[in-house]
Amino acid sequence: MLDDLKPHIADLRKRLINSALMLIVAFFACFFFYEPILQWMMIPVEAVLPPNSQMVAVEIQETFFTALKVAFFSGFILSLPVIFWQLWLFLAPGLYEHEKKLVIPFVFFATLMFLIGAAFAYYIVIPFGFEFLINFGSAVVTILPSIGKYVGFFTKLLFGFGVSFELPVITFFLAKIGLVDDKTLKDFFKYAVVLIFIFASLLTPPDVLTQFLMAGPLIFLYIVSIYIAKVFNPHKPINDDDEE
Repeated sequence: MLDDLKPHIADLRKRLINSALMLIVAFFACFFFYEPILQWMMIPVEAVLPPNSQMVAVEIQETFFTALKVAFFSGFILSLPVIFWQLWLFLAPGLYEHEKKLVIPFVFFATLMFLIGAAFAYYIVIPFGFEFLINFGSAVVTILPSIGKYVGFFTKLLFGFGVSFELPVITFFLAKIGLVDDKTLKDFFKYAVVLIFIFASLLTPPDVLTQFLMAGPLIFLYIVSIYIAKVFNPHKPINDDDEE
């Protein structure tokens, strides 16, 4: 059994190395331009900061490590097409010939959905969430957000929304290979709603509005995924004649 797994392990290592090399190249490229990228990241929070507030670095090394976070996350975004391409190449040996030709649509839509999710977090969720958190108690205390913690929270939100918006793409792939159908997703819907709200509460700030801003689109995407499964792998009822 171990001998059978060796080729798959070797192929997985090759795909991980290729993805890591692309990520390293993109990281160094983004590191030289981290300042404009960081300024772009700060736009949502600076728009809702009170007049006497500003972003600060609490520790001496915080600015440097923040630059590393910015470069790594930006490099990851740039590397997404290559990462998805390597993922497809790893899965391709288990697919039929006509399914292997879907590599370009898979890479394109997987990257696109991640960017749409990240954009939704940047333009909608982060402004609403941080406006609530910053304005709460701002009349009593002066808000001085830590740049390191903000970037860490910012990247976590964008990554979480990006991964969440991959749900239709994942459903399409699983439906094409016959692992899920529309009935399976319909039966799991009530459990999926609970899991979605738990997931949203872990990733978003501790306010109800922001959690609903994440849970709402995810529930909608789950419903879209049911339709996708119905188109590409509809449930086939088993009647008595089929059982015989």
